[in-house]
Amino acid sequence: MKNRKRRHLLLVLFAFTALAAAAWAFVRFTLNRDTNVDPATAAAPVITDPDLWRHGMEKVKADRFGVGDVAIEIPPELRHYDERRWFLATQVAEVKKHNLQPVQDFIDLAAMIQRGEIVSLPAATETYLLYGVGARVDGSPFTRYVANENLDLNDEAGLRAVNARLEAAHTKLQKDIANLESQLSSQKDGAGKKQDELVNELTARQQELKQNARDKATLNNYYASNAGPSTYSPQGQSGLFRDYDSLQTLAKNFGGRSFNLEDPNDRETLKVYLLSSLRPPALKILEEIATAYHDKFDRPLPVSSLVRPEQYQRALRRVNRYAVLIDTPPHSTGLAFDIDYRFMSGAEQNFVMAELARLKQAGRIEVLRERGANYHVFAFIDGVRPADNLITASLDEAGAPPKQTSADEPPPQKKSARATPKRRPAQKKSLRSRR
Repeated sequence: MKNRKRRHLLLVLFAFTALAAAAWAFVRFTLNRDTNVDPATAAAPVITDPDLWRHGMEKVKADRFGVGDVAIEIPPELRHYDERRWFLATQVAEVKKHNLQPVQDFIDLAAMIQRGEIVSLPAATETYLLYGVGARVDGSPFTRYVANENLDLNDEAGLRAVNARLEAAHTKLQKDIANLESQLSSQKDGAGKKQDELVNELTARQQELKQNARDKATLNNYYASNAGPSTYSPQGQSGLFRDYDSLQTLAKNFGGRSFNLEDPNDRETLKVYLLSSLRPPALKILEEIATAYHDKFDRPLPVSSLVRPEQYQRALRRVNRYAVLIDTPPHSTGLAFDIDYRFMSGAEQNFVMAELARLKQAGRIEVLRERGANYHVFAFIDGVRPADNLITASLDEAGAPPKQTSADEPPPQKKSARATPKRRPAQKKSLRSRR
C-alpha cells in the first residue's frame, strides 16, 4: 500500500515538473514578434559564417538557471513618458532636424546602400548576432511603394508580358460574364438556388473585371511616356525602368553574392540582406552596447530588427502590433534597432538596461523596454537629442497615444516633483510601446 502511494506521489511530481518545464519553455522561447516561424531558419540563408552564427546562437539560448537570477529593475529611462506620444515624437523630431527621407521600399533601401548612406551588417560577429531579421519577407517580386500602392518593376520585355497577361485575363473575364448572363436569361422565374449561384458567380467575375481595369490603369499611369505630375516619376516611362536596372546592378554583386531577380528564393534572400542594414550612427551605438555586453557575459548581443522600409512595415503590422503606422515609422529611418532580451537572465537585462539608460542620459539615444521582449533603440545622428520645442511640435505627427489594453499595466503616473517641469514629460511606469 505504501509503495503504491509512493509511486502515485512520484507520478504526480513528475507530471507537475513536466508541466512547469513546458510552461517555462513557452514563456522563455516564445517566437520572435516578427514571425510565426523560427527566426533562425528565416535568417539562415544570409549567414556568411555558419559556425560563428551557430556558436553565437548556442550562447544566446544557453540555459541561465541559477545564473544571474536576480530581480529585474527597469530604469525610468526605459519606461514611457506621461505624455505617451513623447517617445515617438522625439524620433519624428530627429527626422525633421536632419531632413531625413524615410526608406519607402526595398528599392529605396538598395539605392541608399549603394550610396553608402546605410551599411549592411554581417549576420554574426563576436559581439552581436542577427536573430530573426527579415523573418517576414517572401520571394514575391520587388515592387515600388508609392502612394500606398505596390507598383511592379519590369524591364520592357517584362512590361509587355504583364500587359499581355492583363489583356488575356480581360478577354476571358468578358467571355465568362457574357456566358453567365446568357445562363441567367434562360433561367425560369423562381429557379431558386441555381439562379442565386449564377448571380453570385456573375458578381464575382464583374468585380474581377473592375480590378483588371484598375491594374491596367495603374500600369498606364506609371509607365506611360506621357505620365503627368501625379505619377511616380516626372520622367514617366524611364522612372520604373531605371529602378529595375538599378536593382539588377545591385543584385549582380551584393555582399559578394549574385542574385537572380527572376528566382523567388534569390529574391527572398536578397530582401533579408537588405534588411540587415543600419545607418552608421545607429551601428556605432549597437556596437558599443554589444561590446560591453560581450565583455561582461561572453555572449553576443541578439539583435532582432534593423531598418524596415515603410512597405515592409505595413506588411509587418498585420502580424506585429508593435509595428507602428505613422508617416515616419522609426525603423524606416535606418536609425532604429531592437535588442531581444527574452533569453537574458535578470542580471544580463539589468546590465543592458543600465547601458541604455546611460546612453539616453547622455542624449545619444531614445529607448524603450517593450513588452514584446525587445529594447527599442533609436540613435540620434549627431549624438544630440532634439530640442524639446521641436519634439512638442512633432506630437501630432506621432499619432494617438498608445491605449492601455492589459489589466497588469499600471495607469499613467502623475508627474513627480523631480521630473523636468513642463518641457519634457516625466517617465512613467508603462512597458507597452508603439513604434
